[in-house]
Amino acid sequence: MDAESQKNHLKAYGITYWTLNKQLKIKWLLNYRGGSFLLPDTEEIQRECQIRGVSFEVISNSKAETILEDISSPSKNMEAVVLEKAPKIAVYTPYGKQPWDDAVTMVLQYAEIPYETVYDEEVLNDGLLLFDWLHLHHEDFTGQFGKFYGAYRSANWYIQEKKDAEALAAKLGYSKVSDAKLDVALKIRDYVIGGGFMFAMCSATDSFDIALSAEGIDICEPMFDGDGSTPGYQNKIDYNKTFAFTDFTLETNPSIYEFSSIDMTRKRMIRKTVDYFSLMEFSAKWDPIPTMLCQNHTALVKGFMGQTTAFTRDEIKSNVLVMGENKSNGEAKYIHGIKGKGFFTFYGGHDPEDYQHRVGDAKTELDLHPTSPGYRLILNNVLFPAARKKKQKT
Repeated sequence: MDAESQKNHLKAYGITYWTLNKQLKIKWLLNYRGGSFLLPDTEEIQRECQIRGVSFEVISNSKAETILEDISSPSKNMEAVVLEKAPKIAVYTPYGKQPWDDAVTMVLQYAEIPYETVYDEEVLNDGLLLFDWLHLHHEDFTGQFGKFYGAYRSANWYIQEKKDAEALAAKLGYSKVSDAKLDVALKIRDYVIGGGFMFAMCSATDSFDIALSAEGIDICEPMFDGDGSTPGYQNKIDYNKTFAFTDFTLETNPSIYEFSSIDMTRKRMIRKTVDYFSLMEFSAKWDPIPTMLCQNHTALVKGFMGQTTAFTRDEIKSNVLVMGENKSNGEAKYIHGIKGKGFFTFYGGHDPEDYQHRVGDAKTELDLHPTSPGYRLILNNVLFPAARKKKQKT
């Protein structure tokens, strides 16, 4: 999985998942040649690699033992982690969304990793209990319809999406979309606390935490829910209820395309040509979880924007790990934490290979980006629940 030897890093994750689905165990060689995978050598696996265009090397048992012995050396920041079972994957996404509306859905399809879609009804009916891993589509859990009101309130698609969301909330027994989304967020919170793994990108990151922090408070203006907001609601926010963020200030203007001070989009002074974030280095032997999630063939990854592009460094809780950051701009791009028995990862931005994705833009063709470091971070998270866990030290 290093830069020089692998022609298709993304489909390599699909091969790994496919092998796990055959009830075969795999070793993930953390920090060894870009986080390579050690698979059993069978004709079937070799043939599947050839079909999918994935580069591989056949090695002898003695060579494998030598590699594993080298990795186990205390002087090497490497580790061999056993992957045992293909995780069952759910994508939380509205009905009718196209795969290219969401980077995770797109890369799962490209890597040929199977998944199922769920939405509010399934979540509220405890459907998440069937899954090991949950991705949150670019959702607005605050009930403000993505804060698109200022620019798109007259657009047919905005009007229709608002009607659809209101109809679904009514079907589920709620008078307001914000109430329905809060209960969905609480169900997802309980899923993570109970041992699930949640991965979110773009606005699903900060809007999720904002919804949790505003439980019992109306932060929606009349154009969103038909009634007024709670007076002085900023002072009633409870940061203890959030997963990752604290001490943030909500954006109260309904016409501004922003939820809060968590997001760095409007505060950025970085040109596209120099917009990169760096991955942090962790101890593979003592902190295998963040090491797994940061496996890549480069430590420097191209930046990309979204409604929530990156996170204000000073508004991240002290018990949350920053795994990718642009230090010069005071922003975190990629963060991870533990909640109860489960885990969550938040990744800022919309599409790792579409710098400034806009409504109506053409979809990304991943055939043109088979070695994308930004997409590799997503797939690291997909495989993480397959790993035999060790207690994290950091």
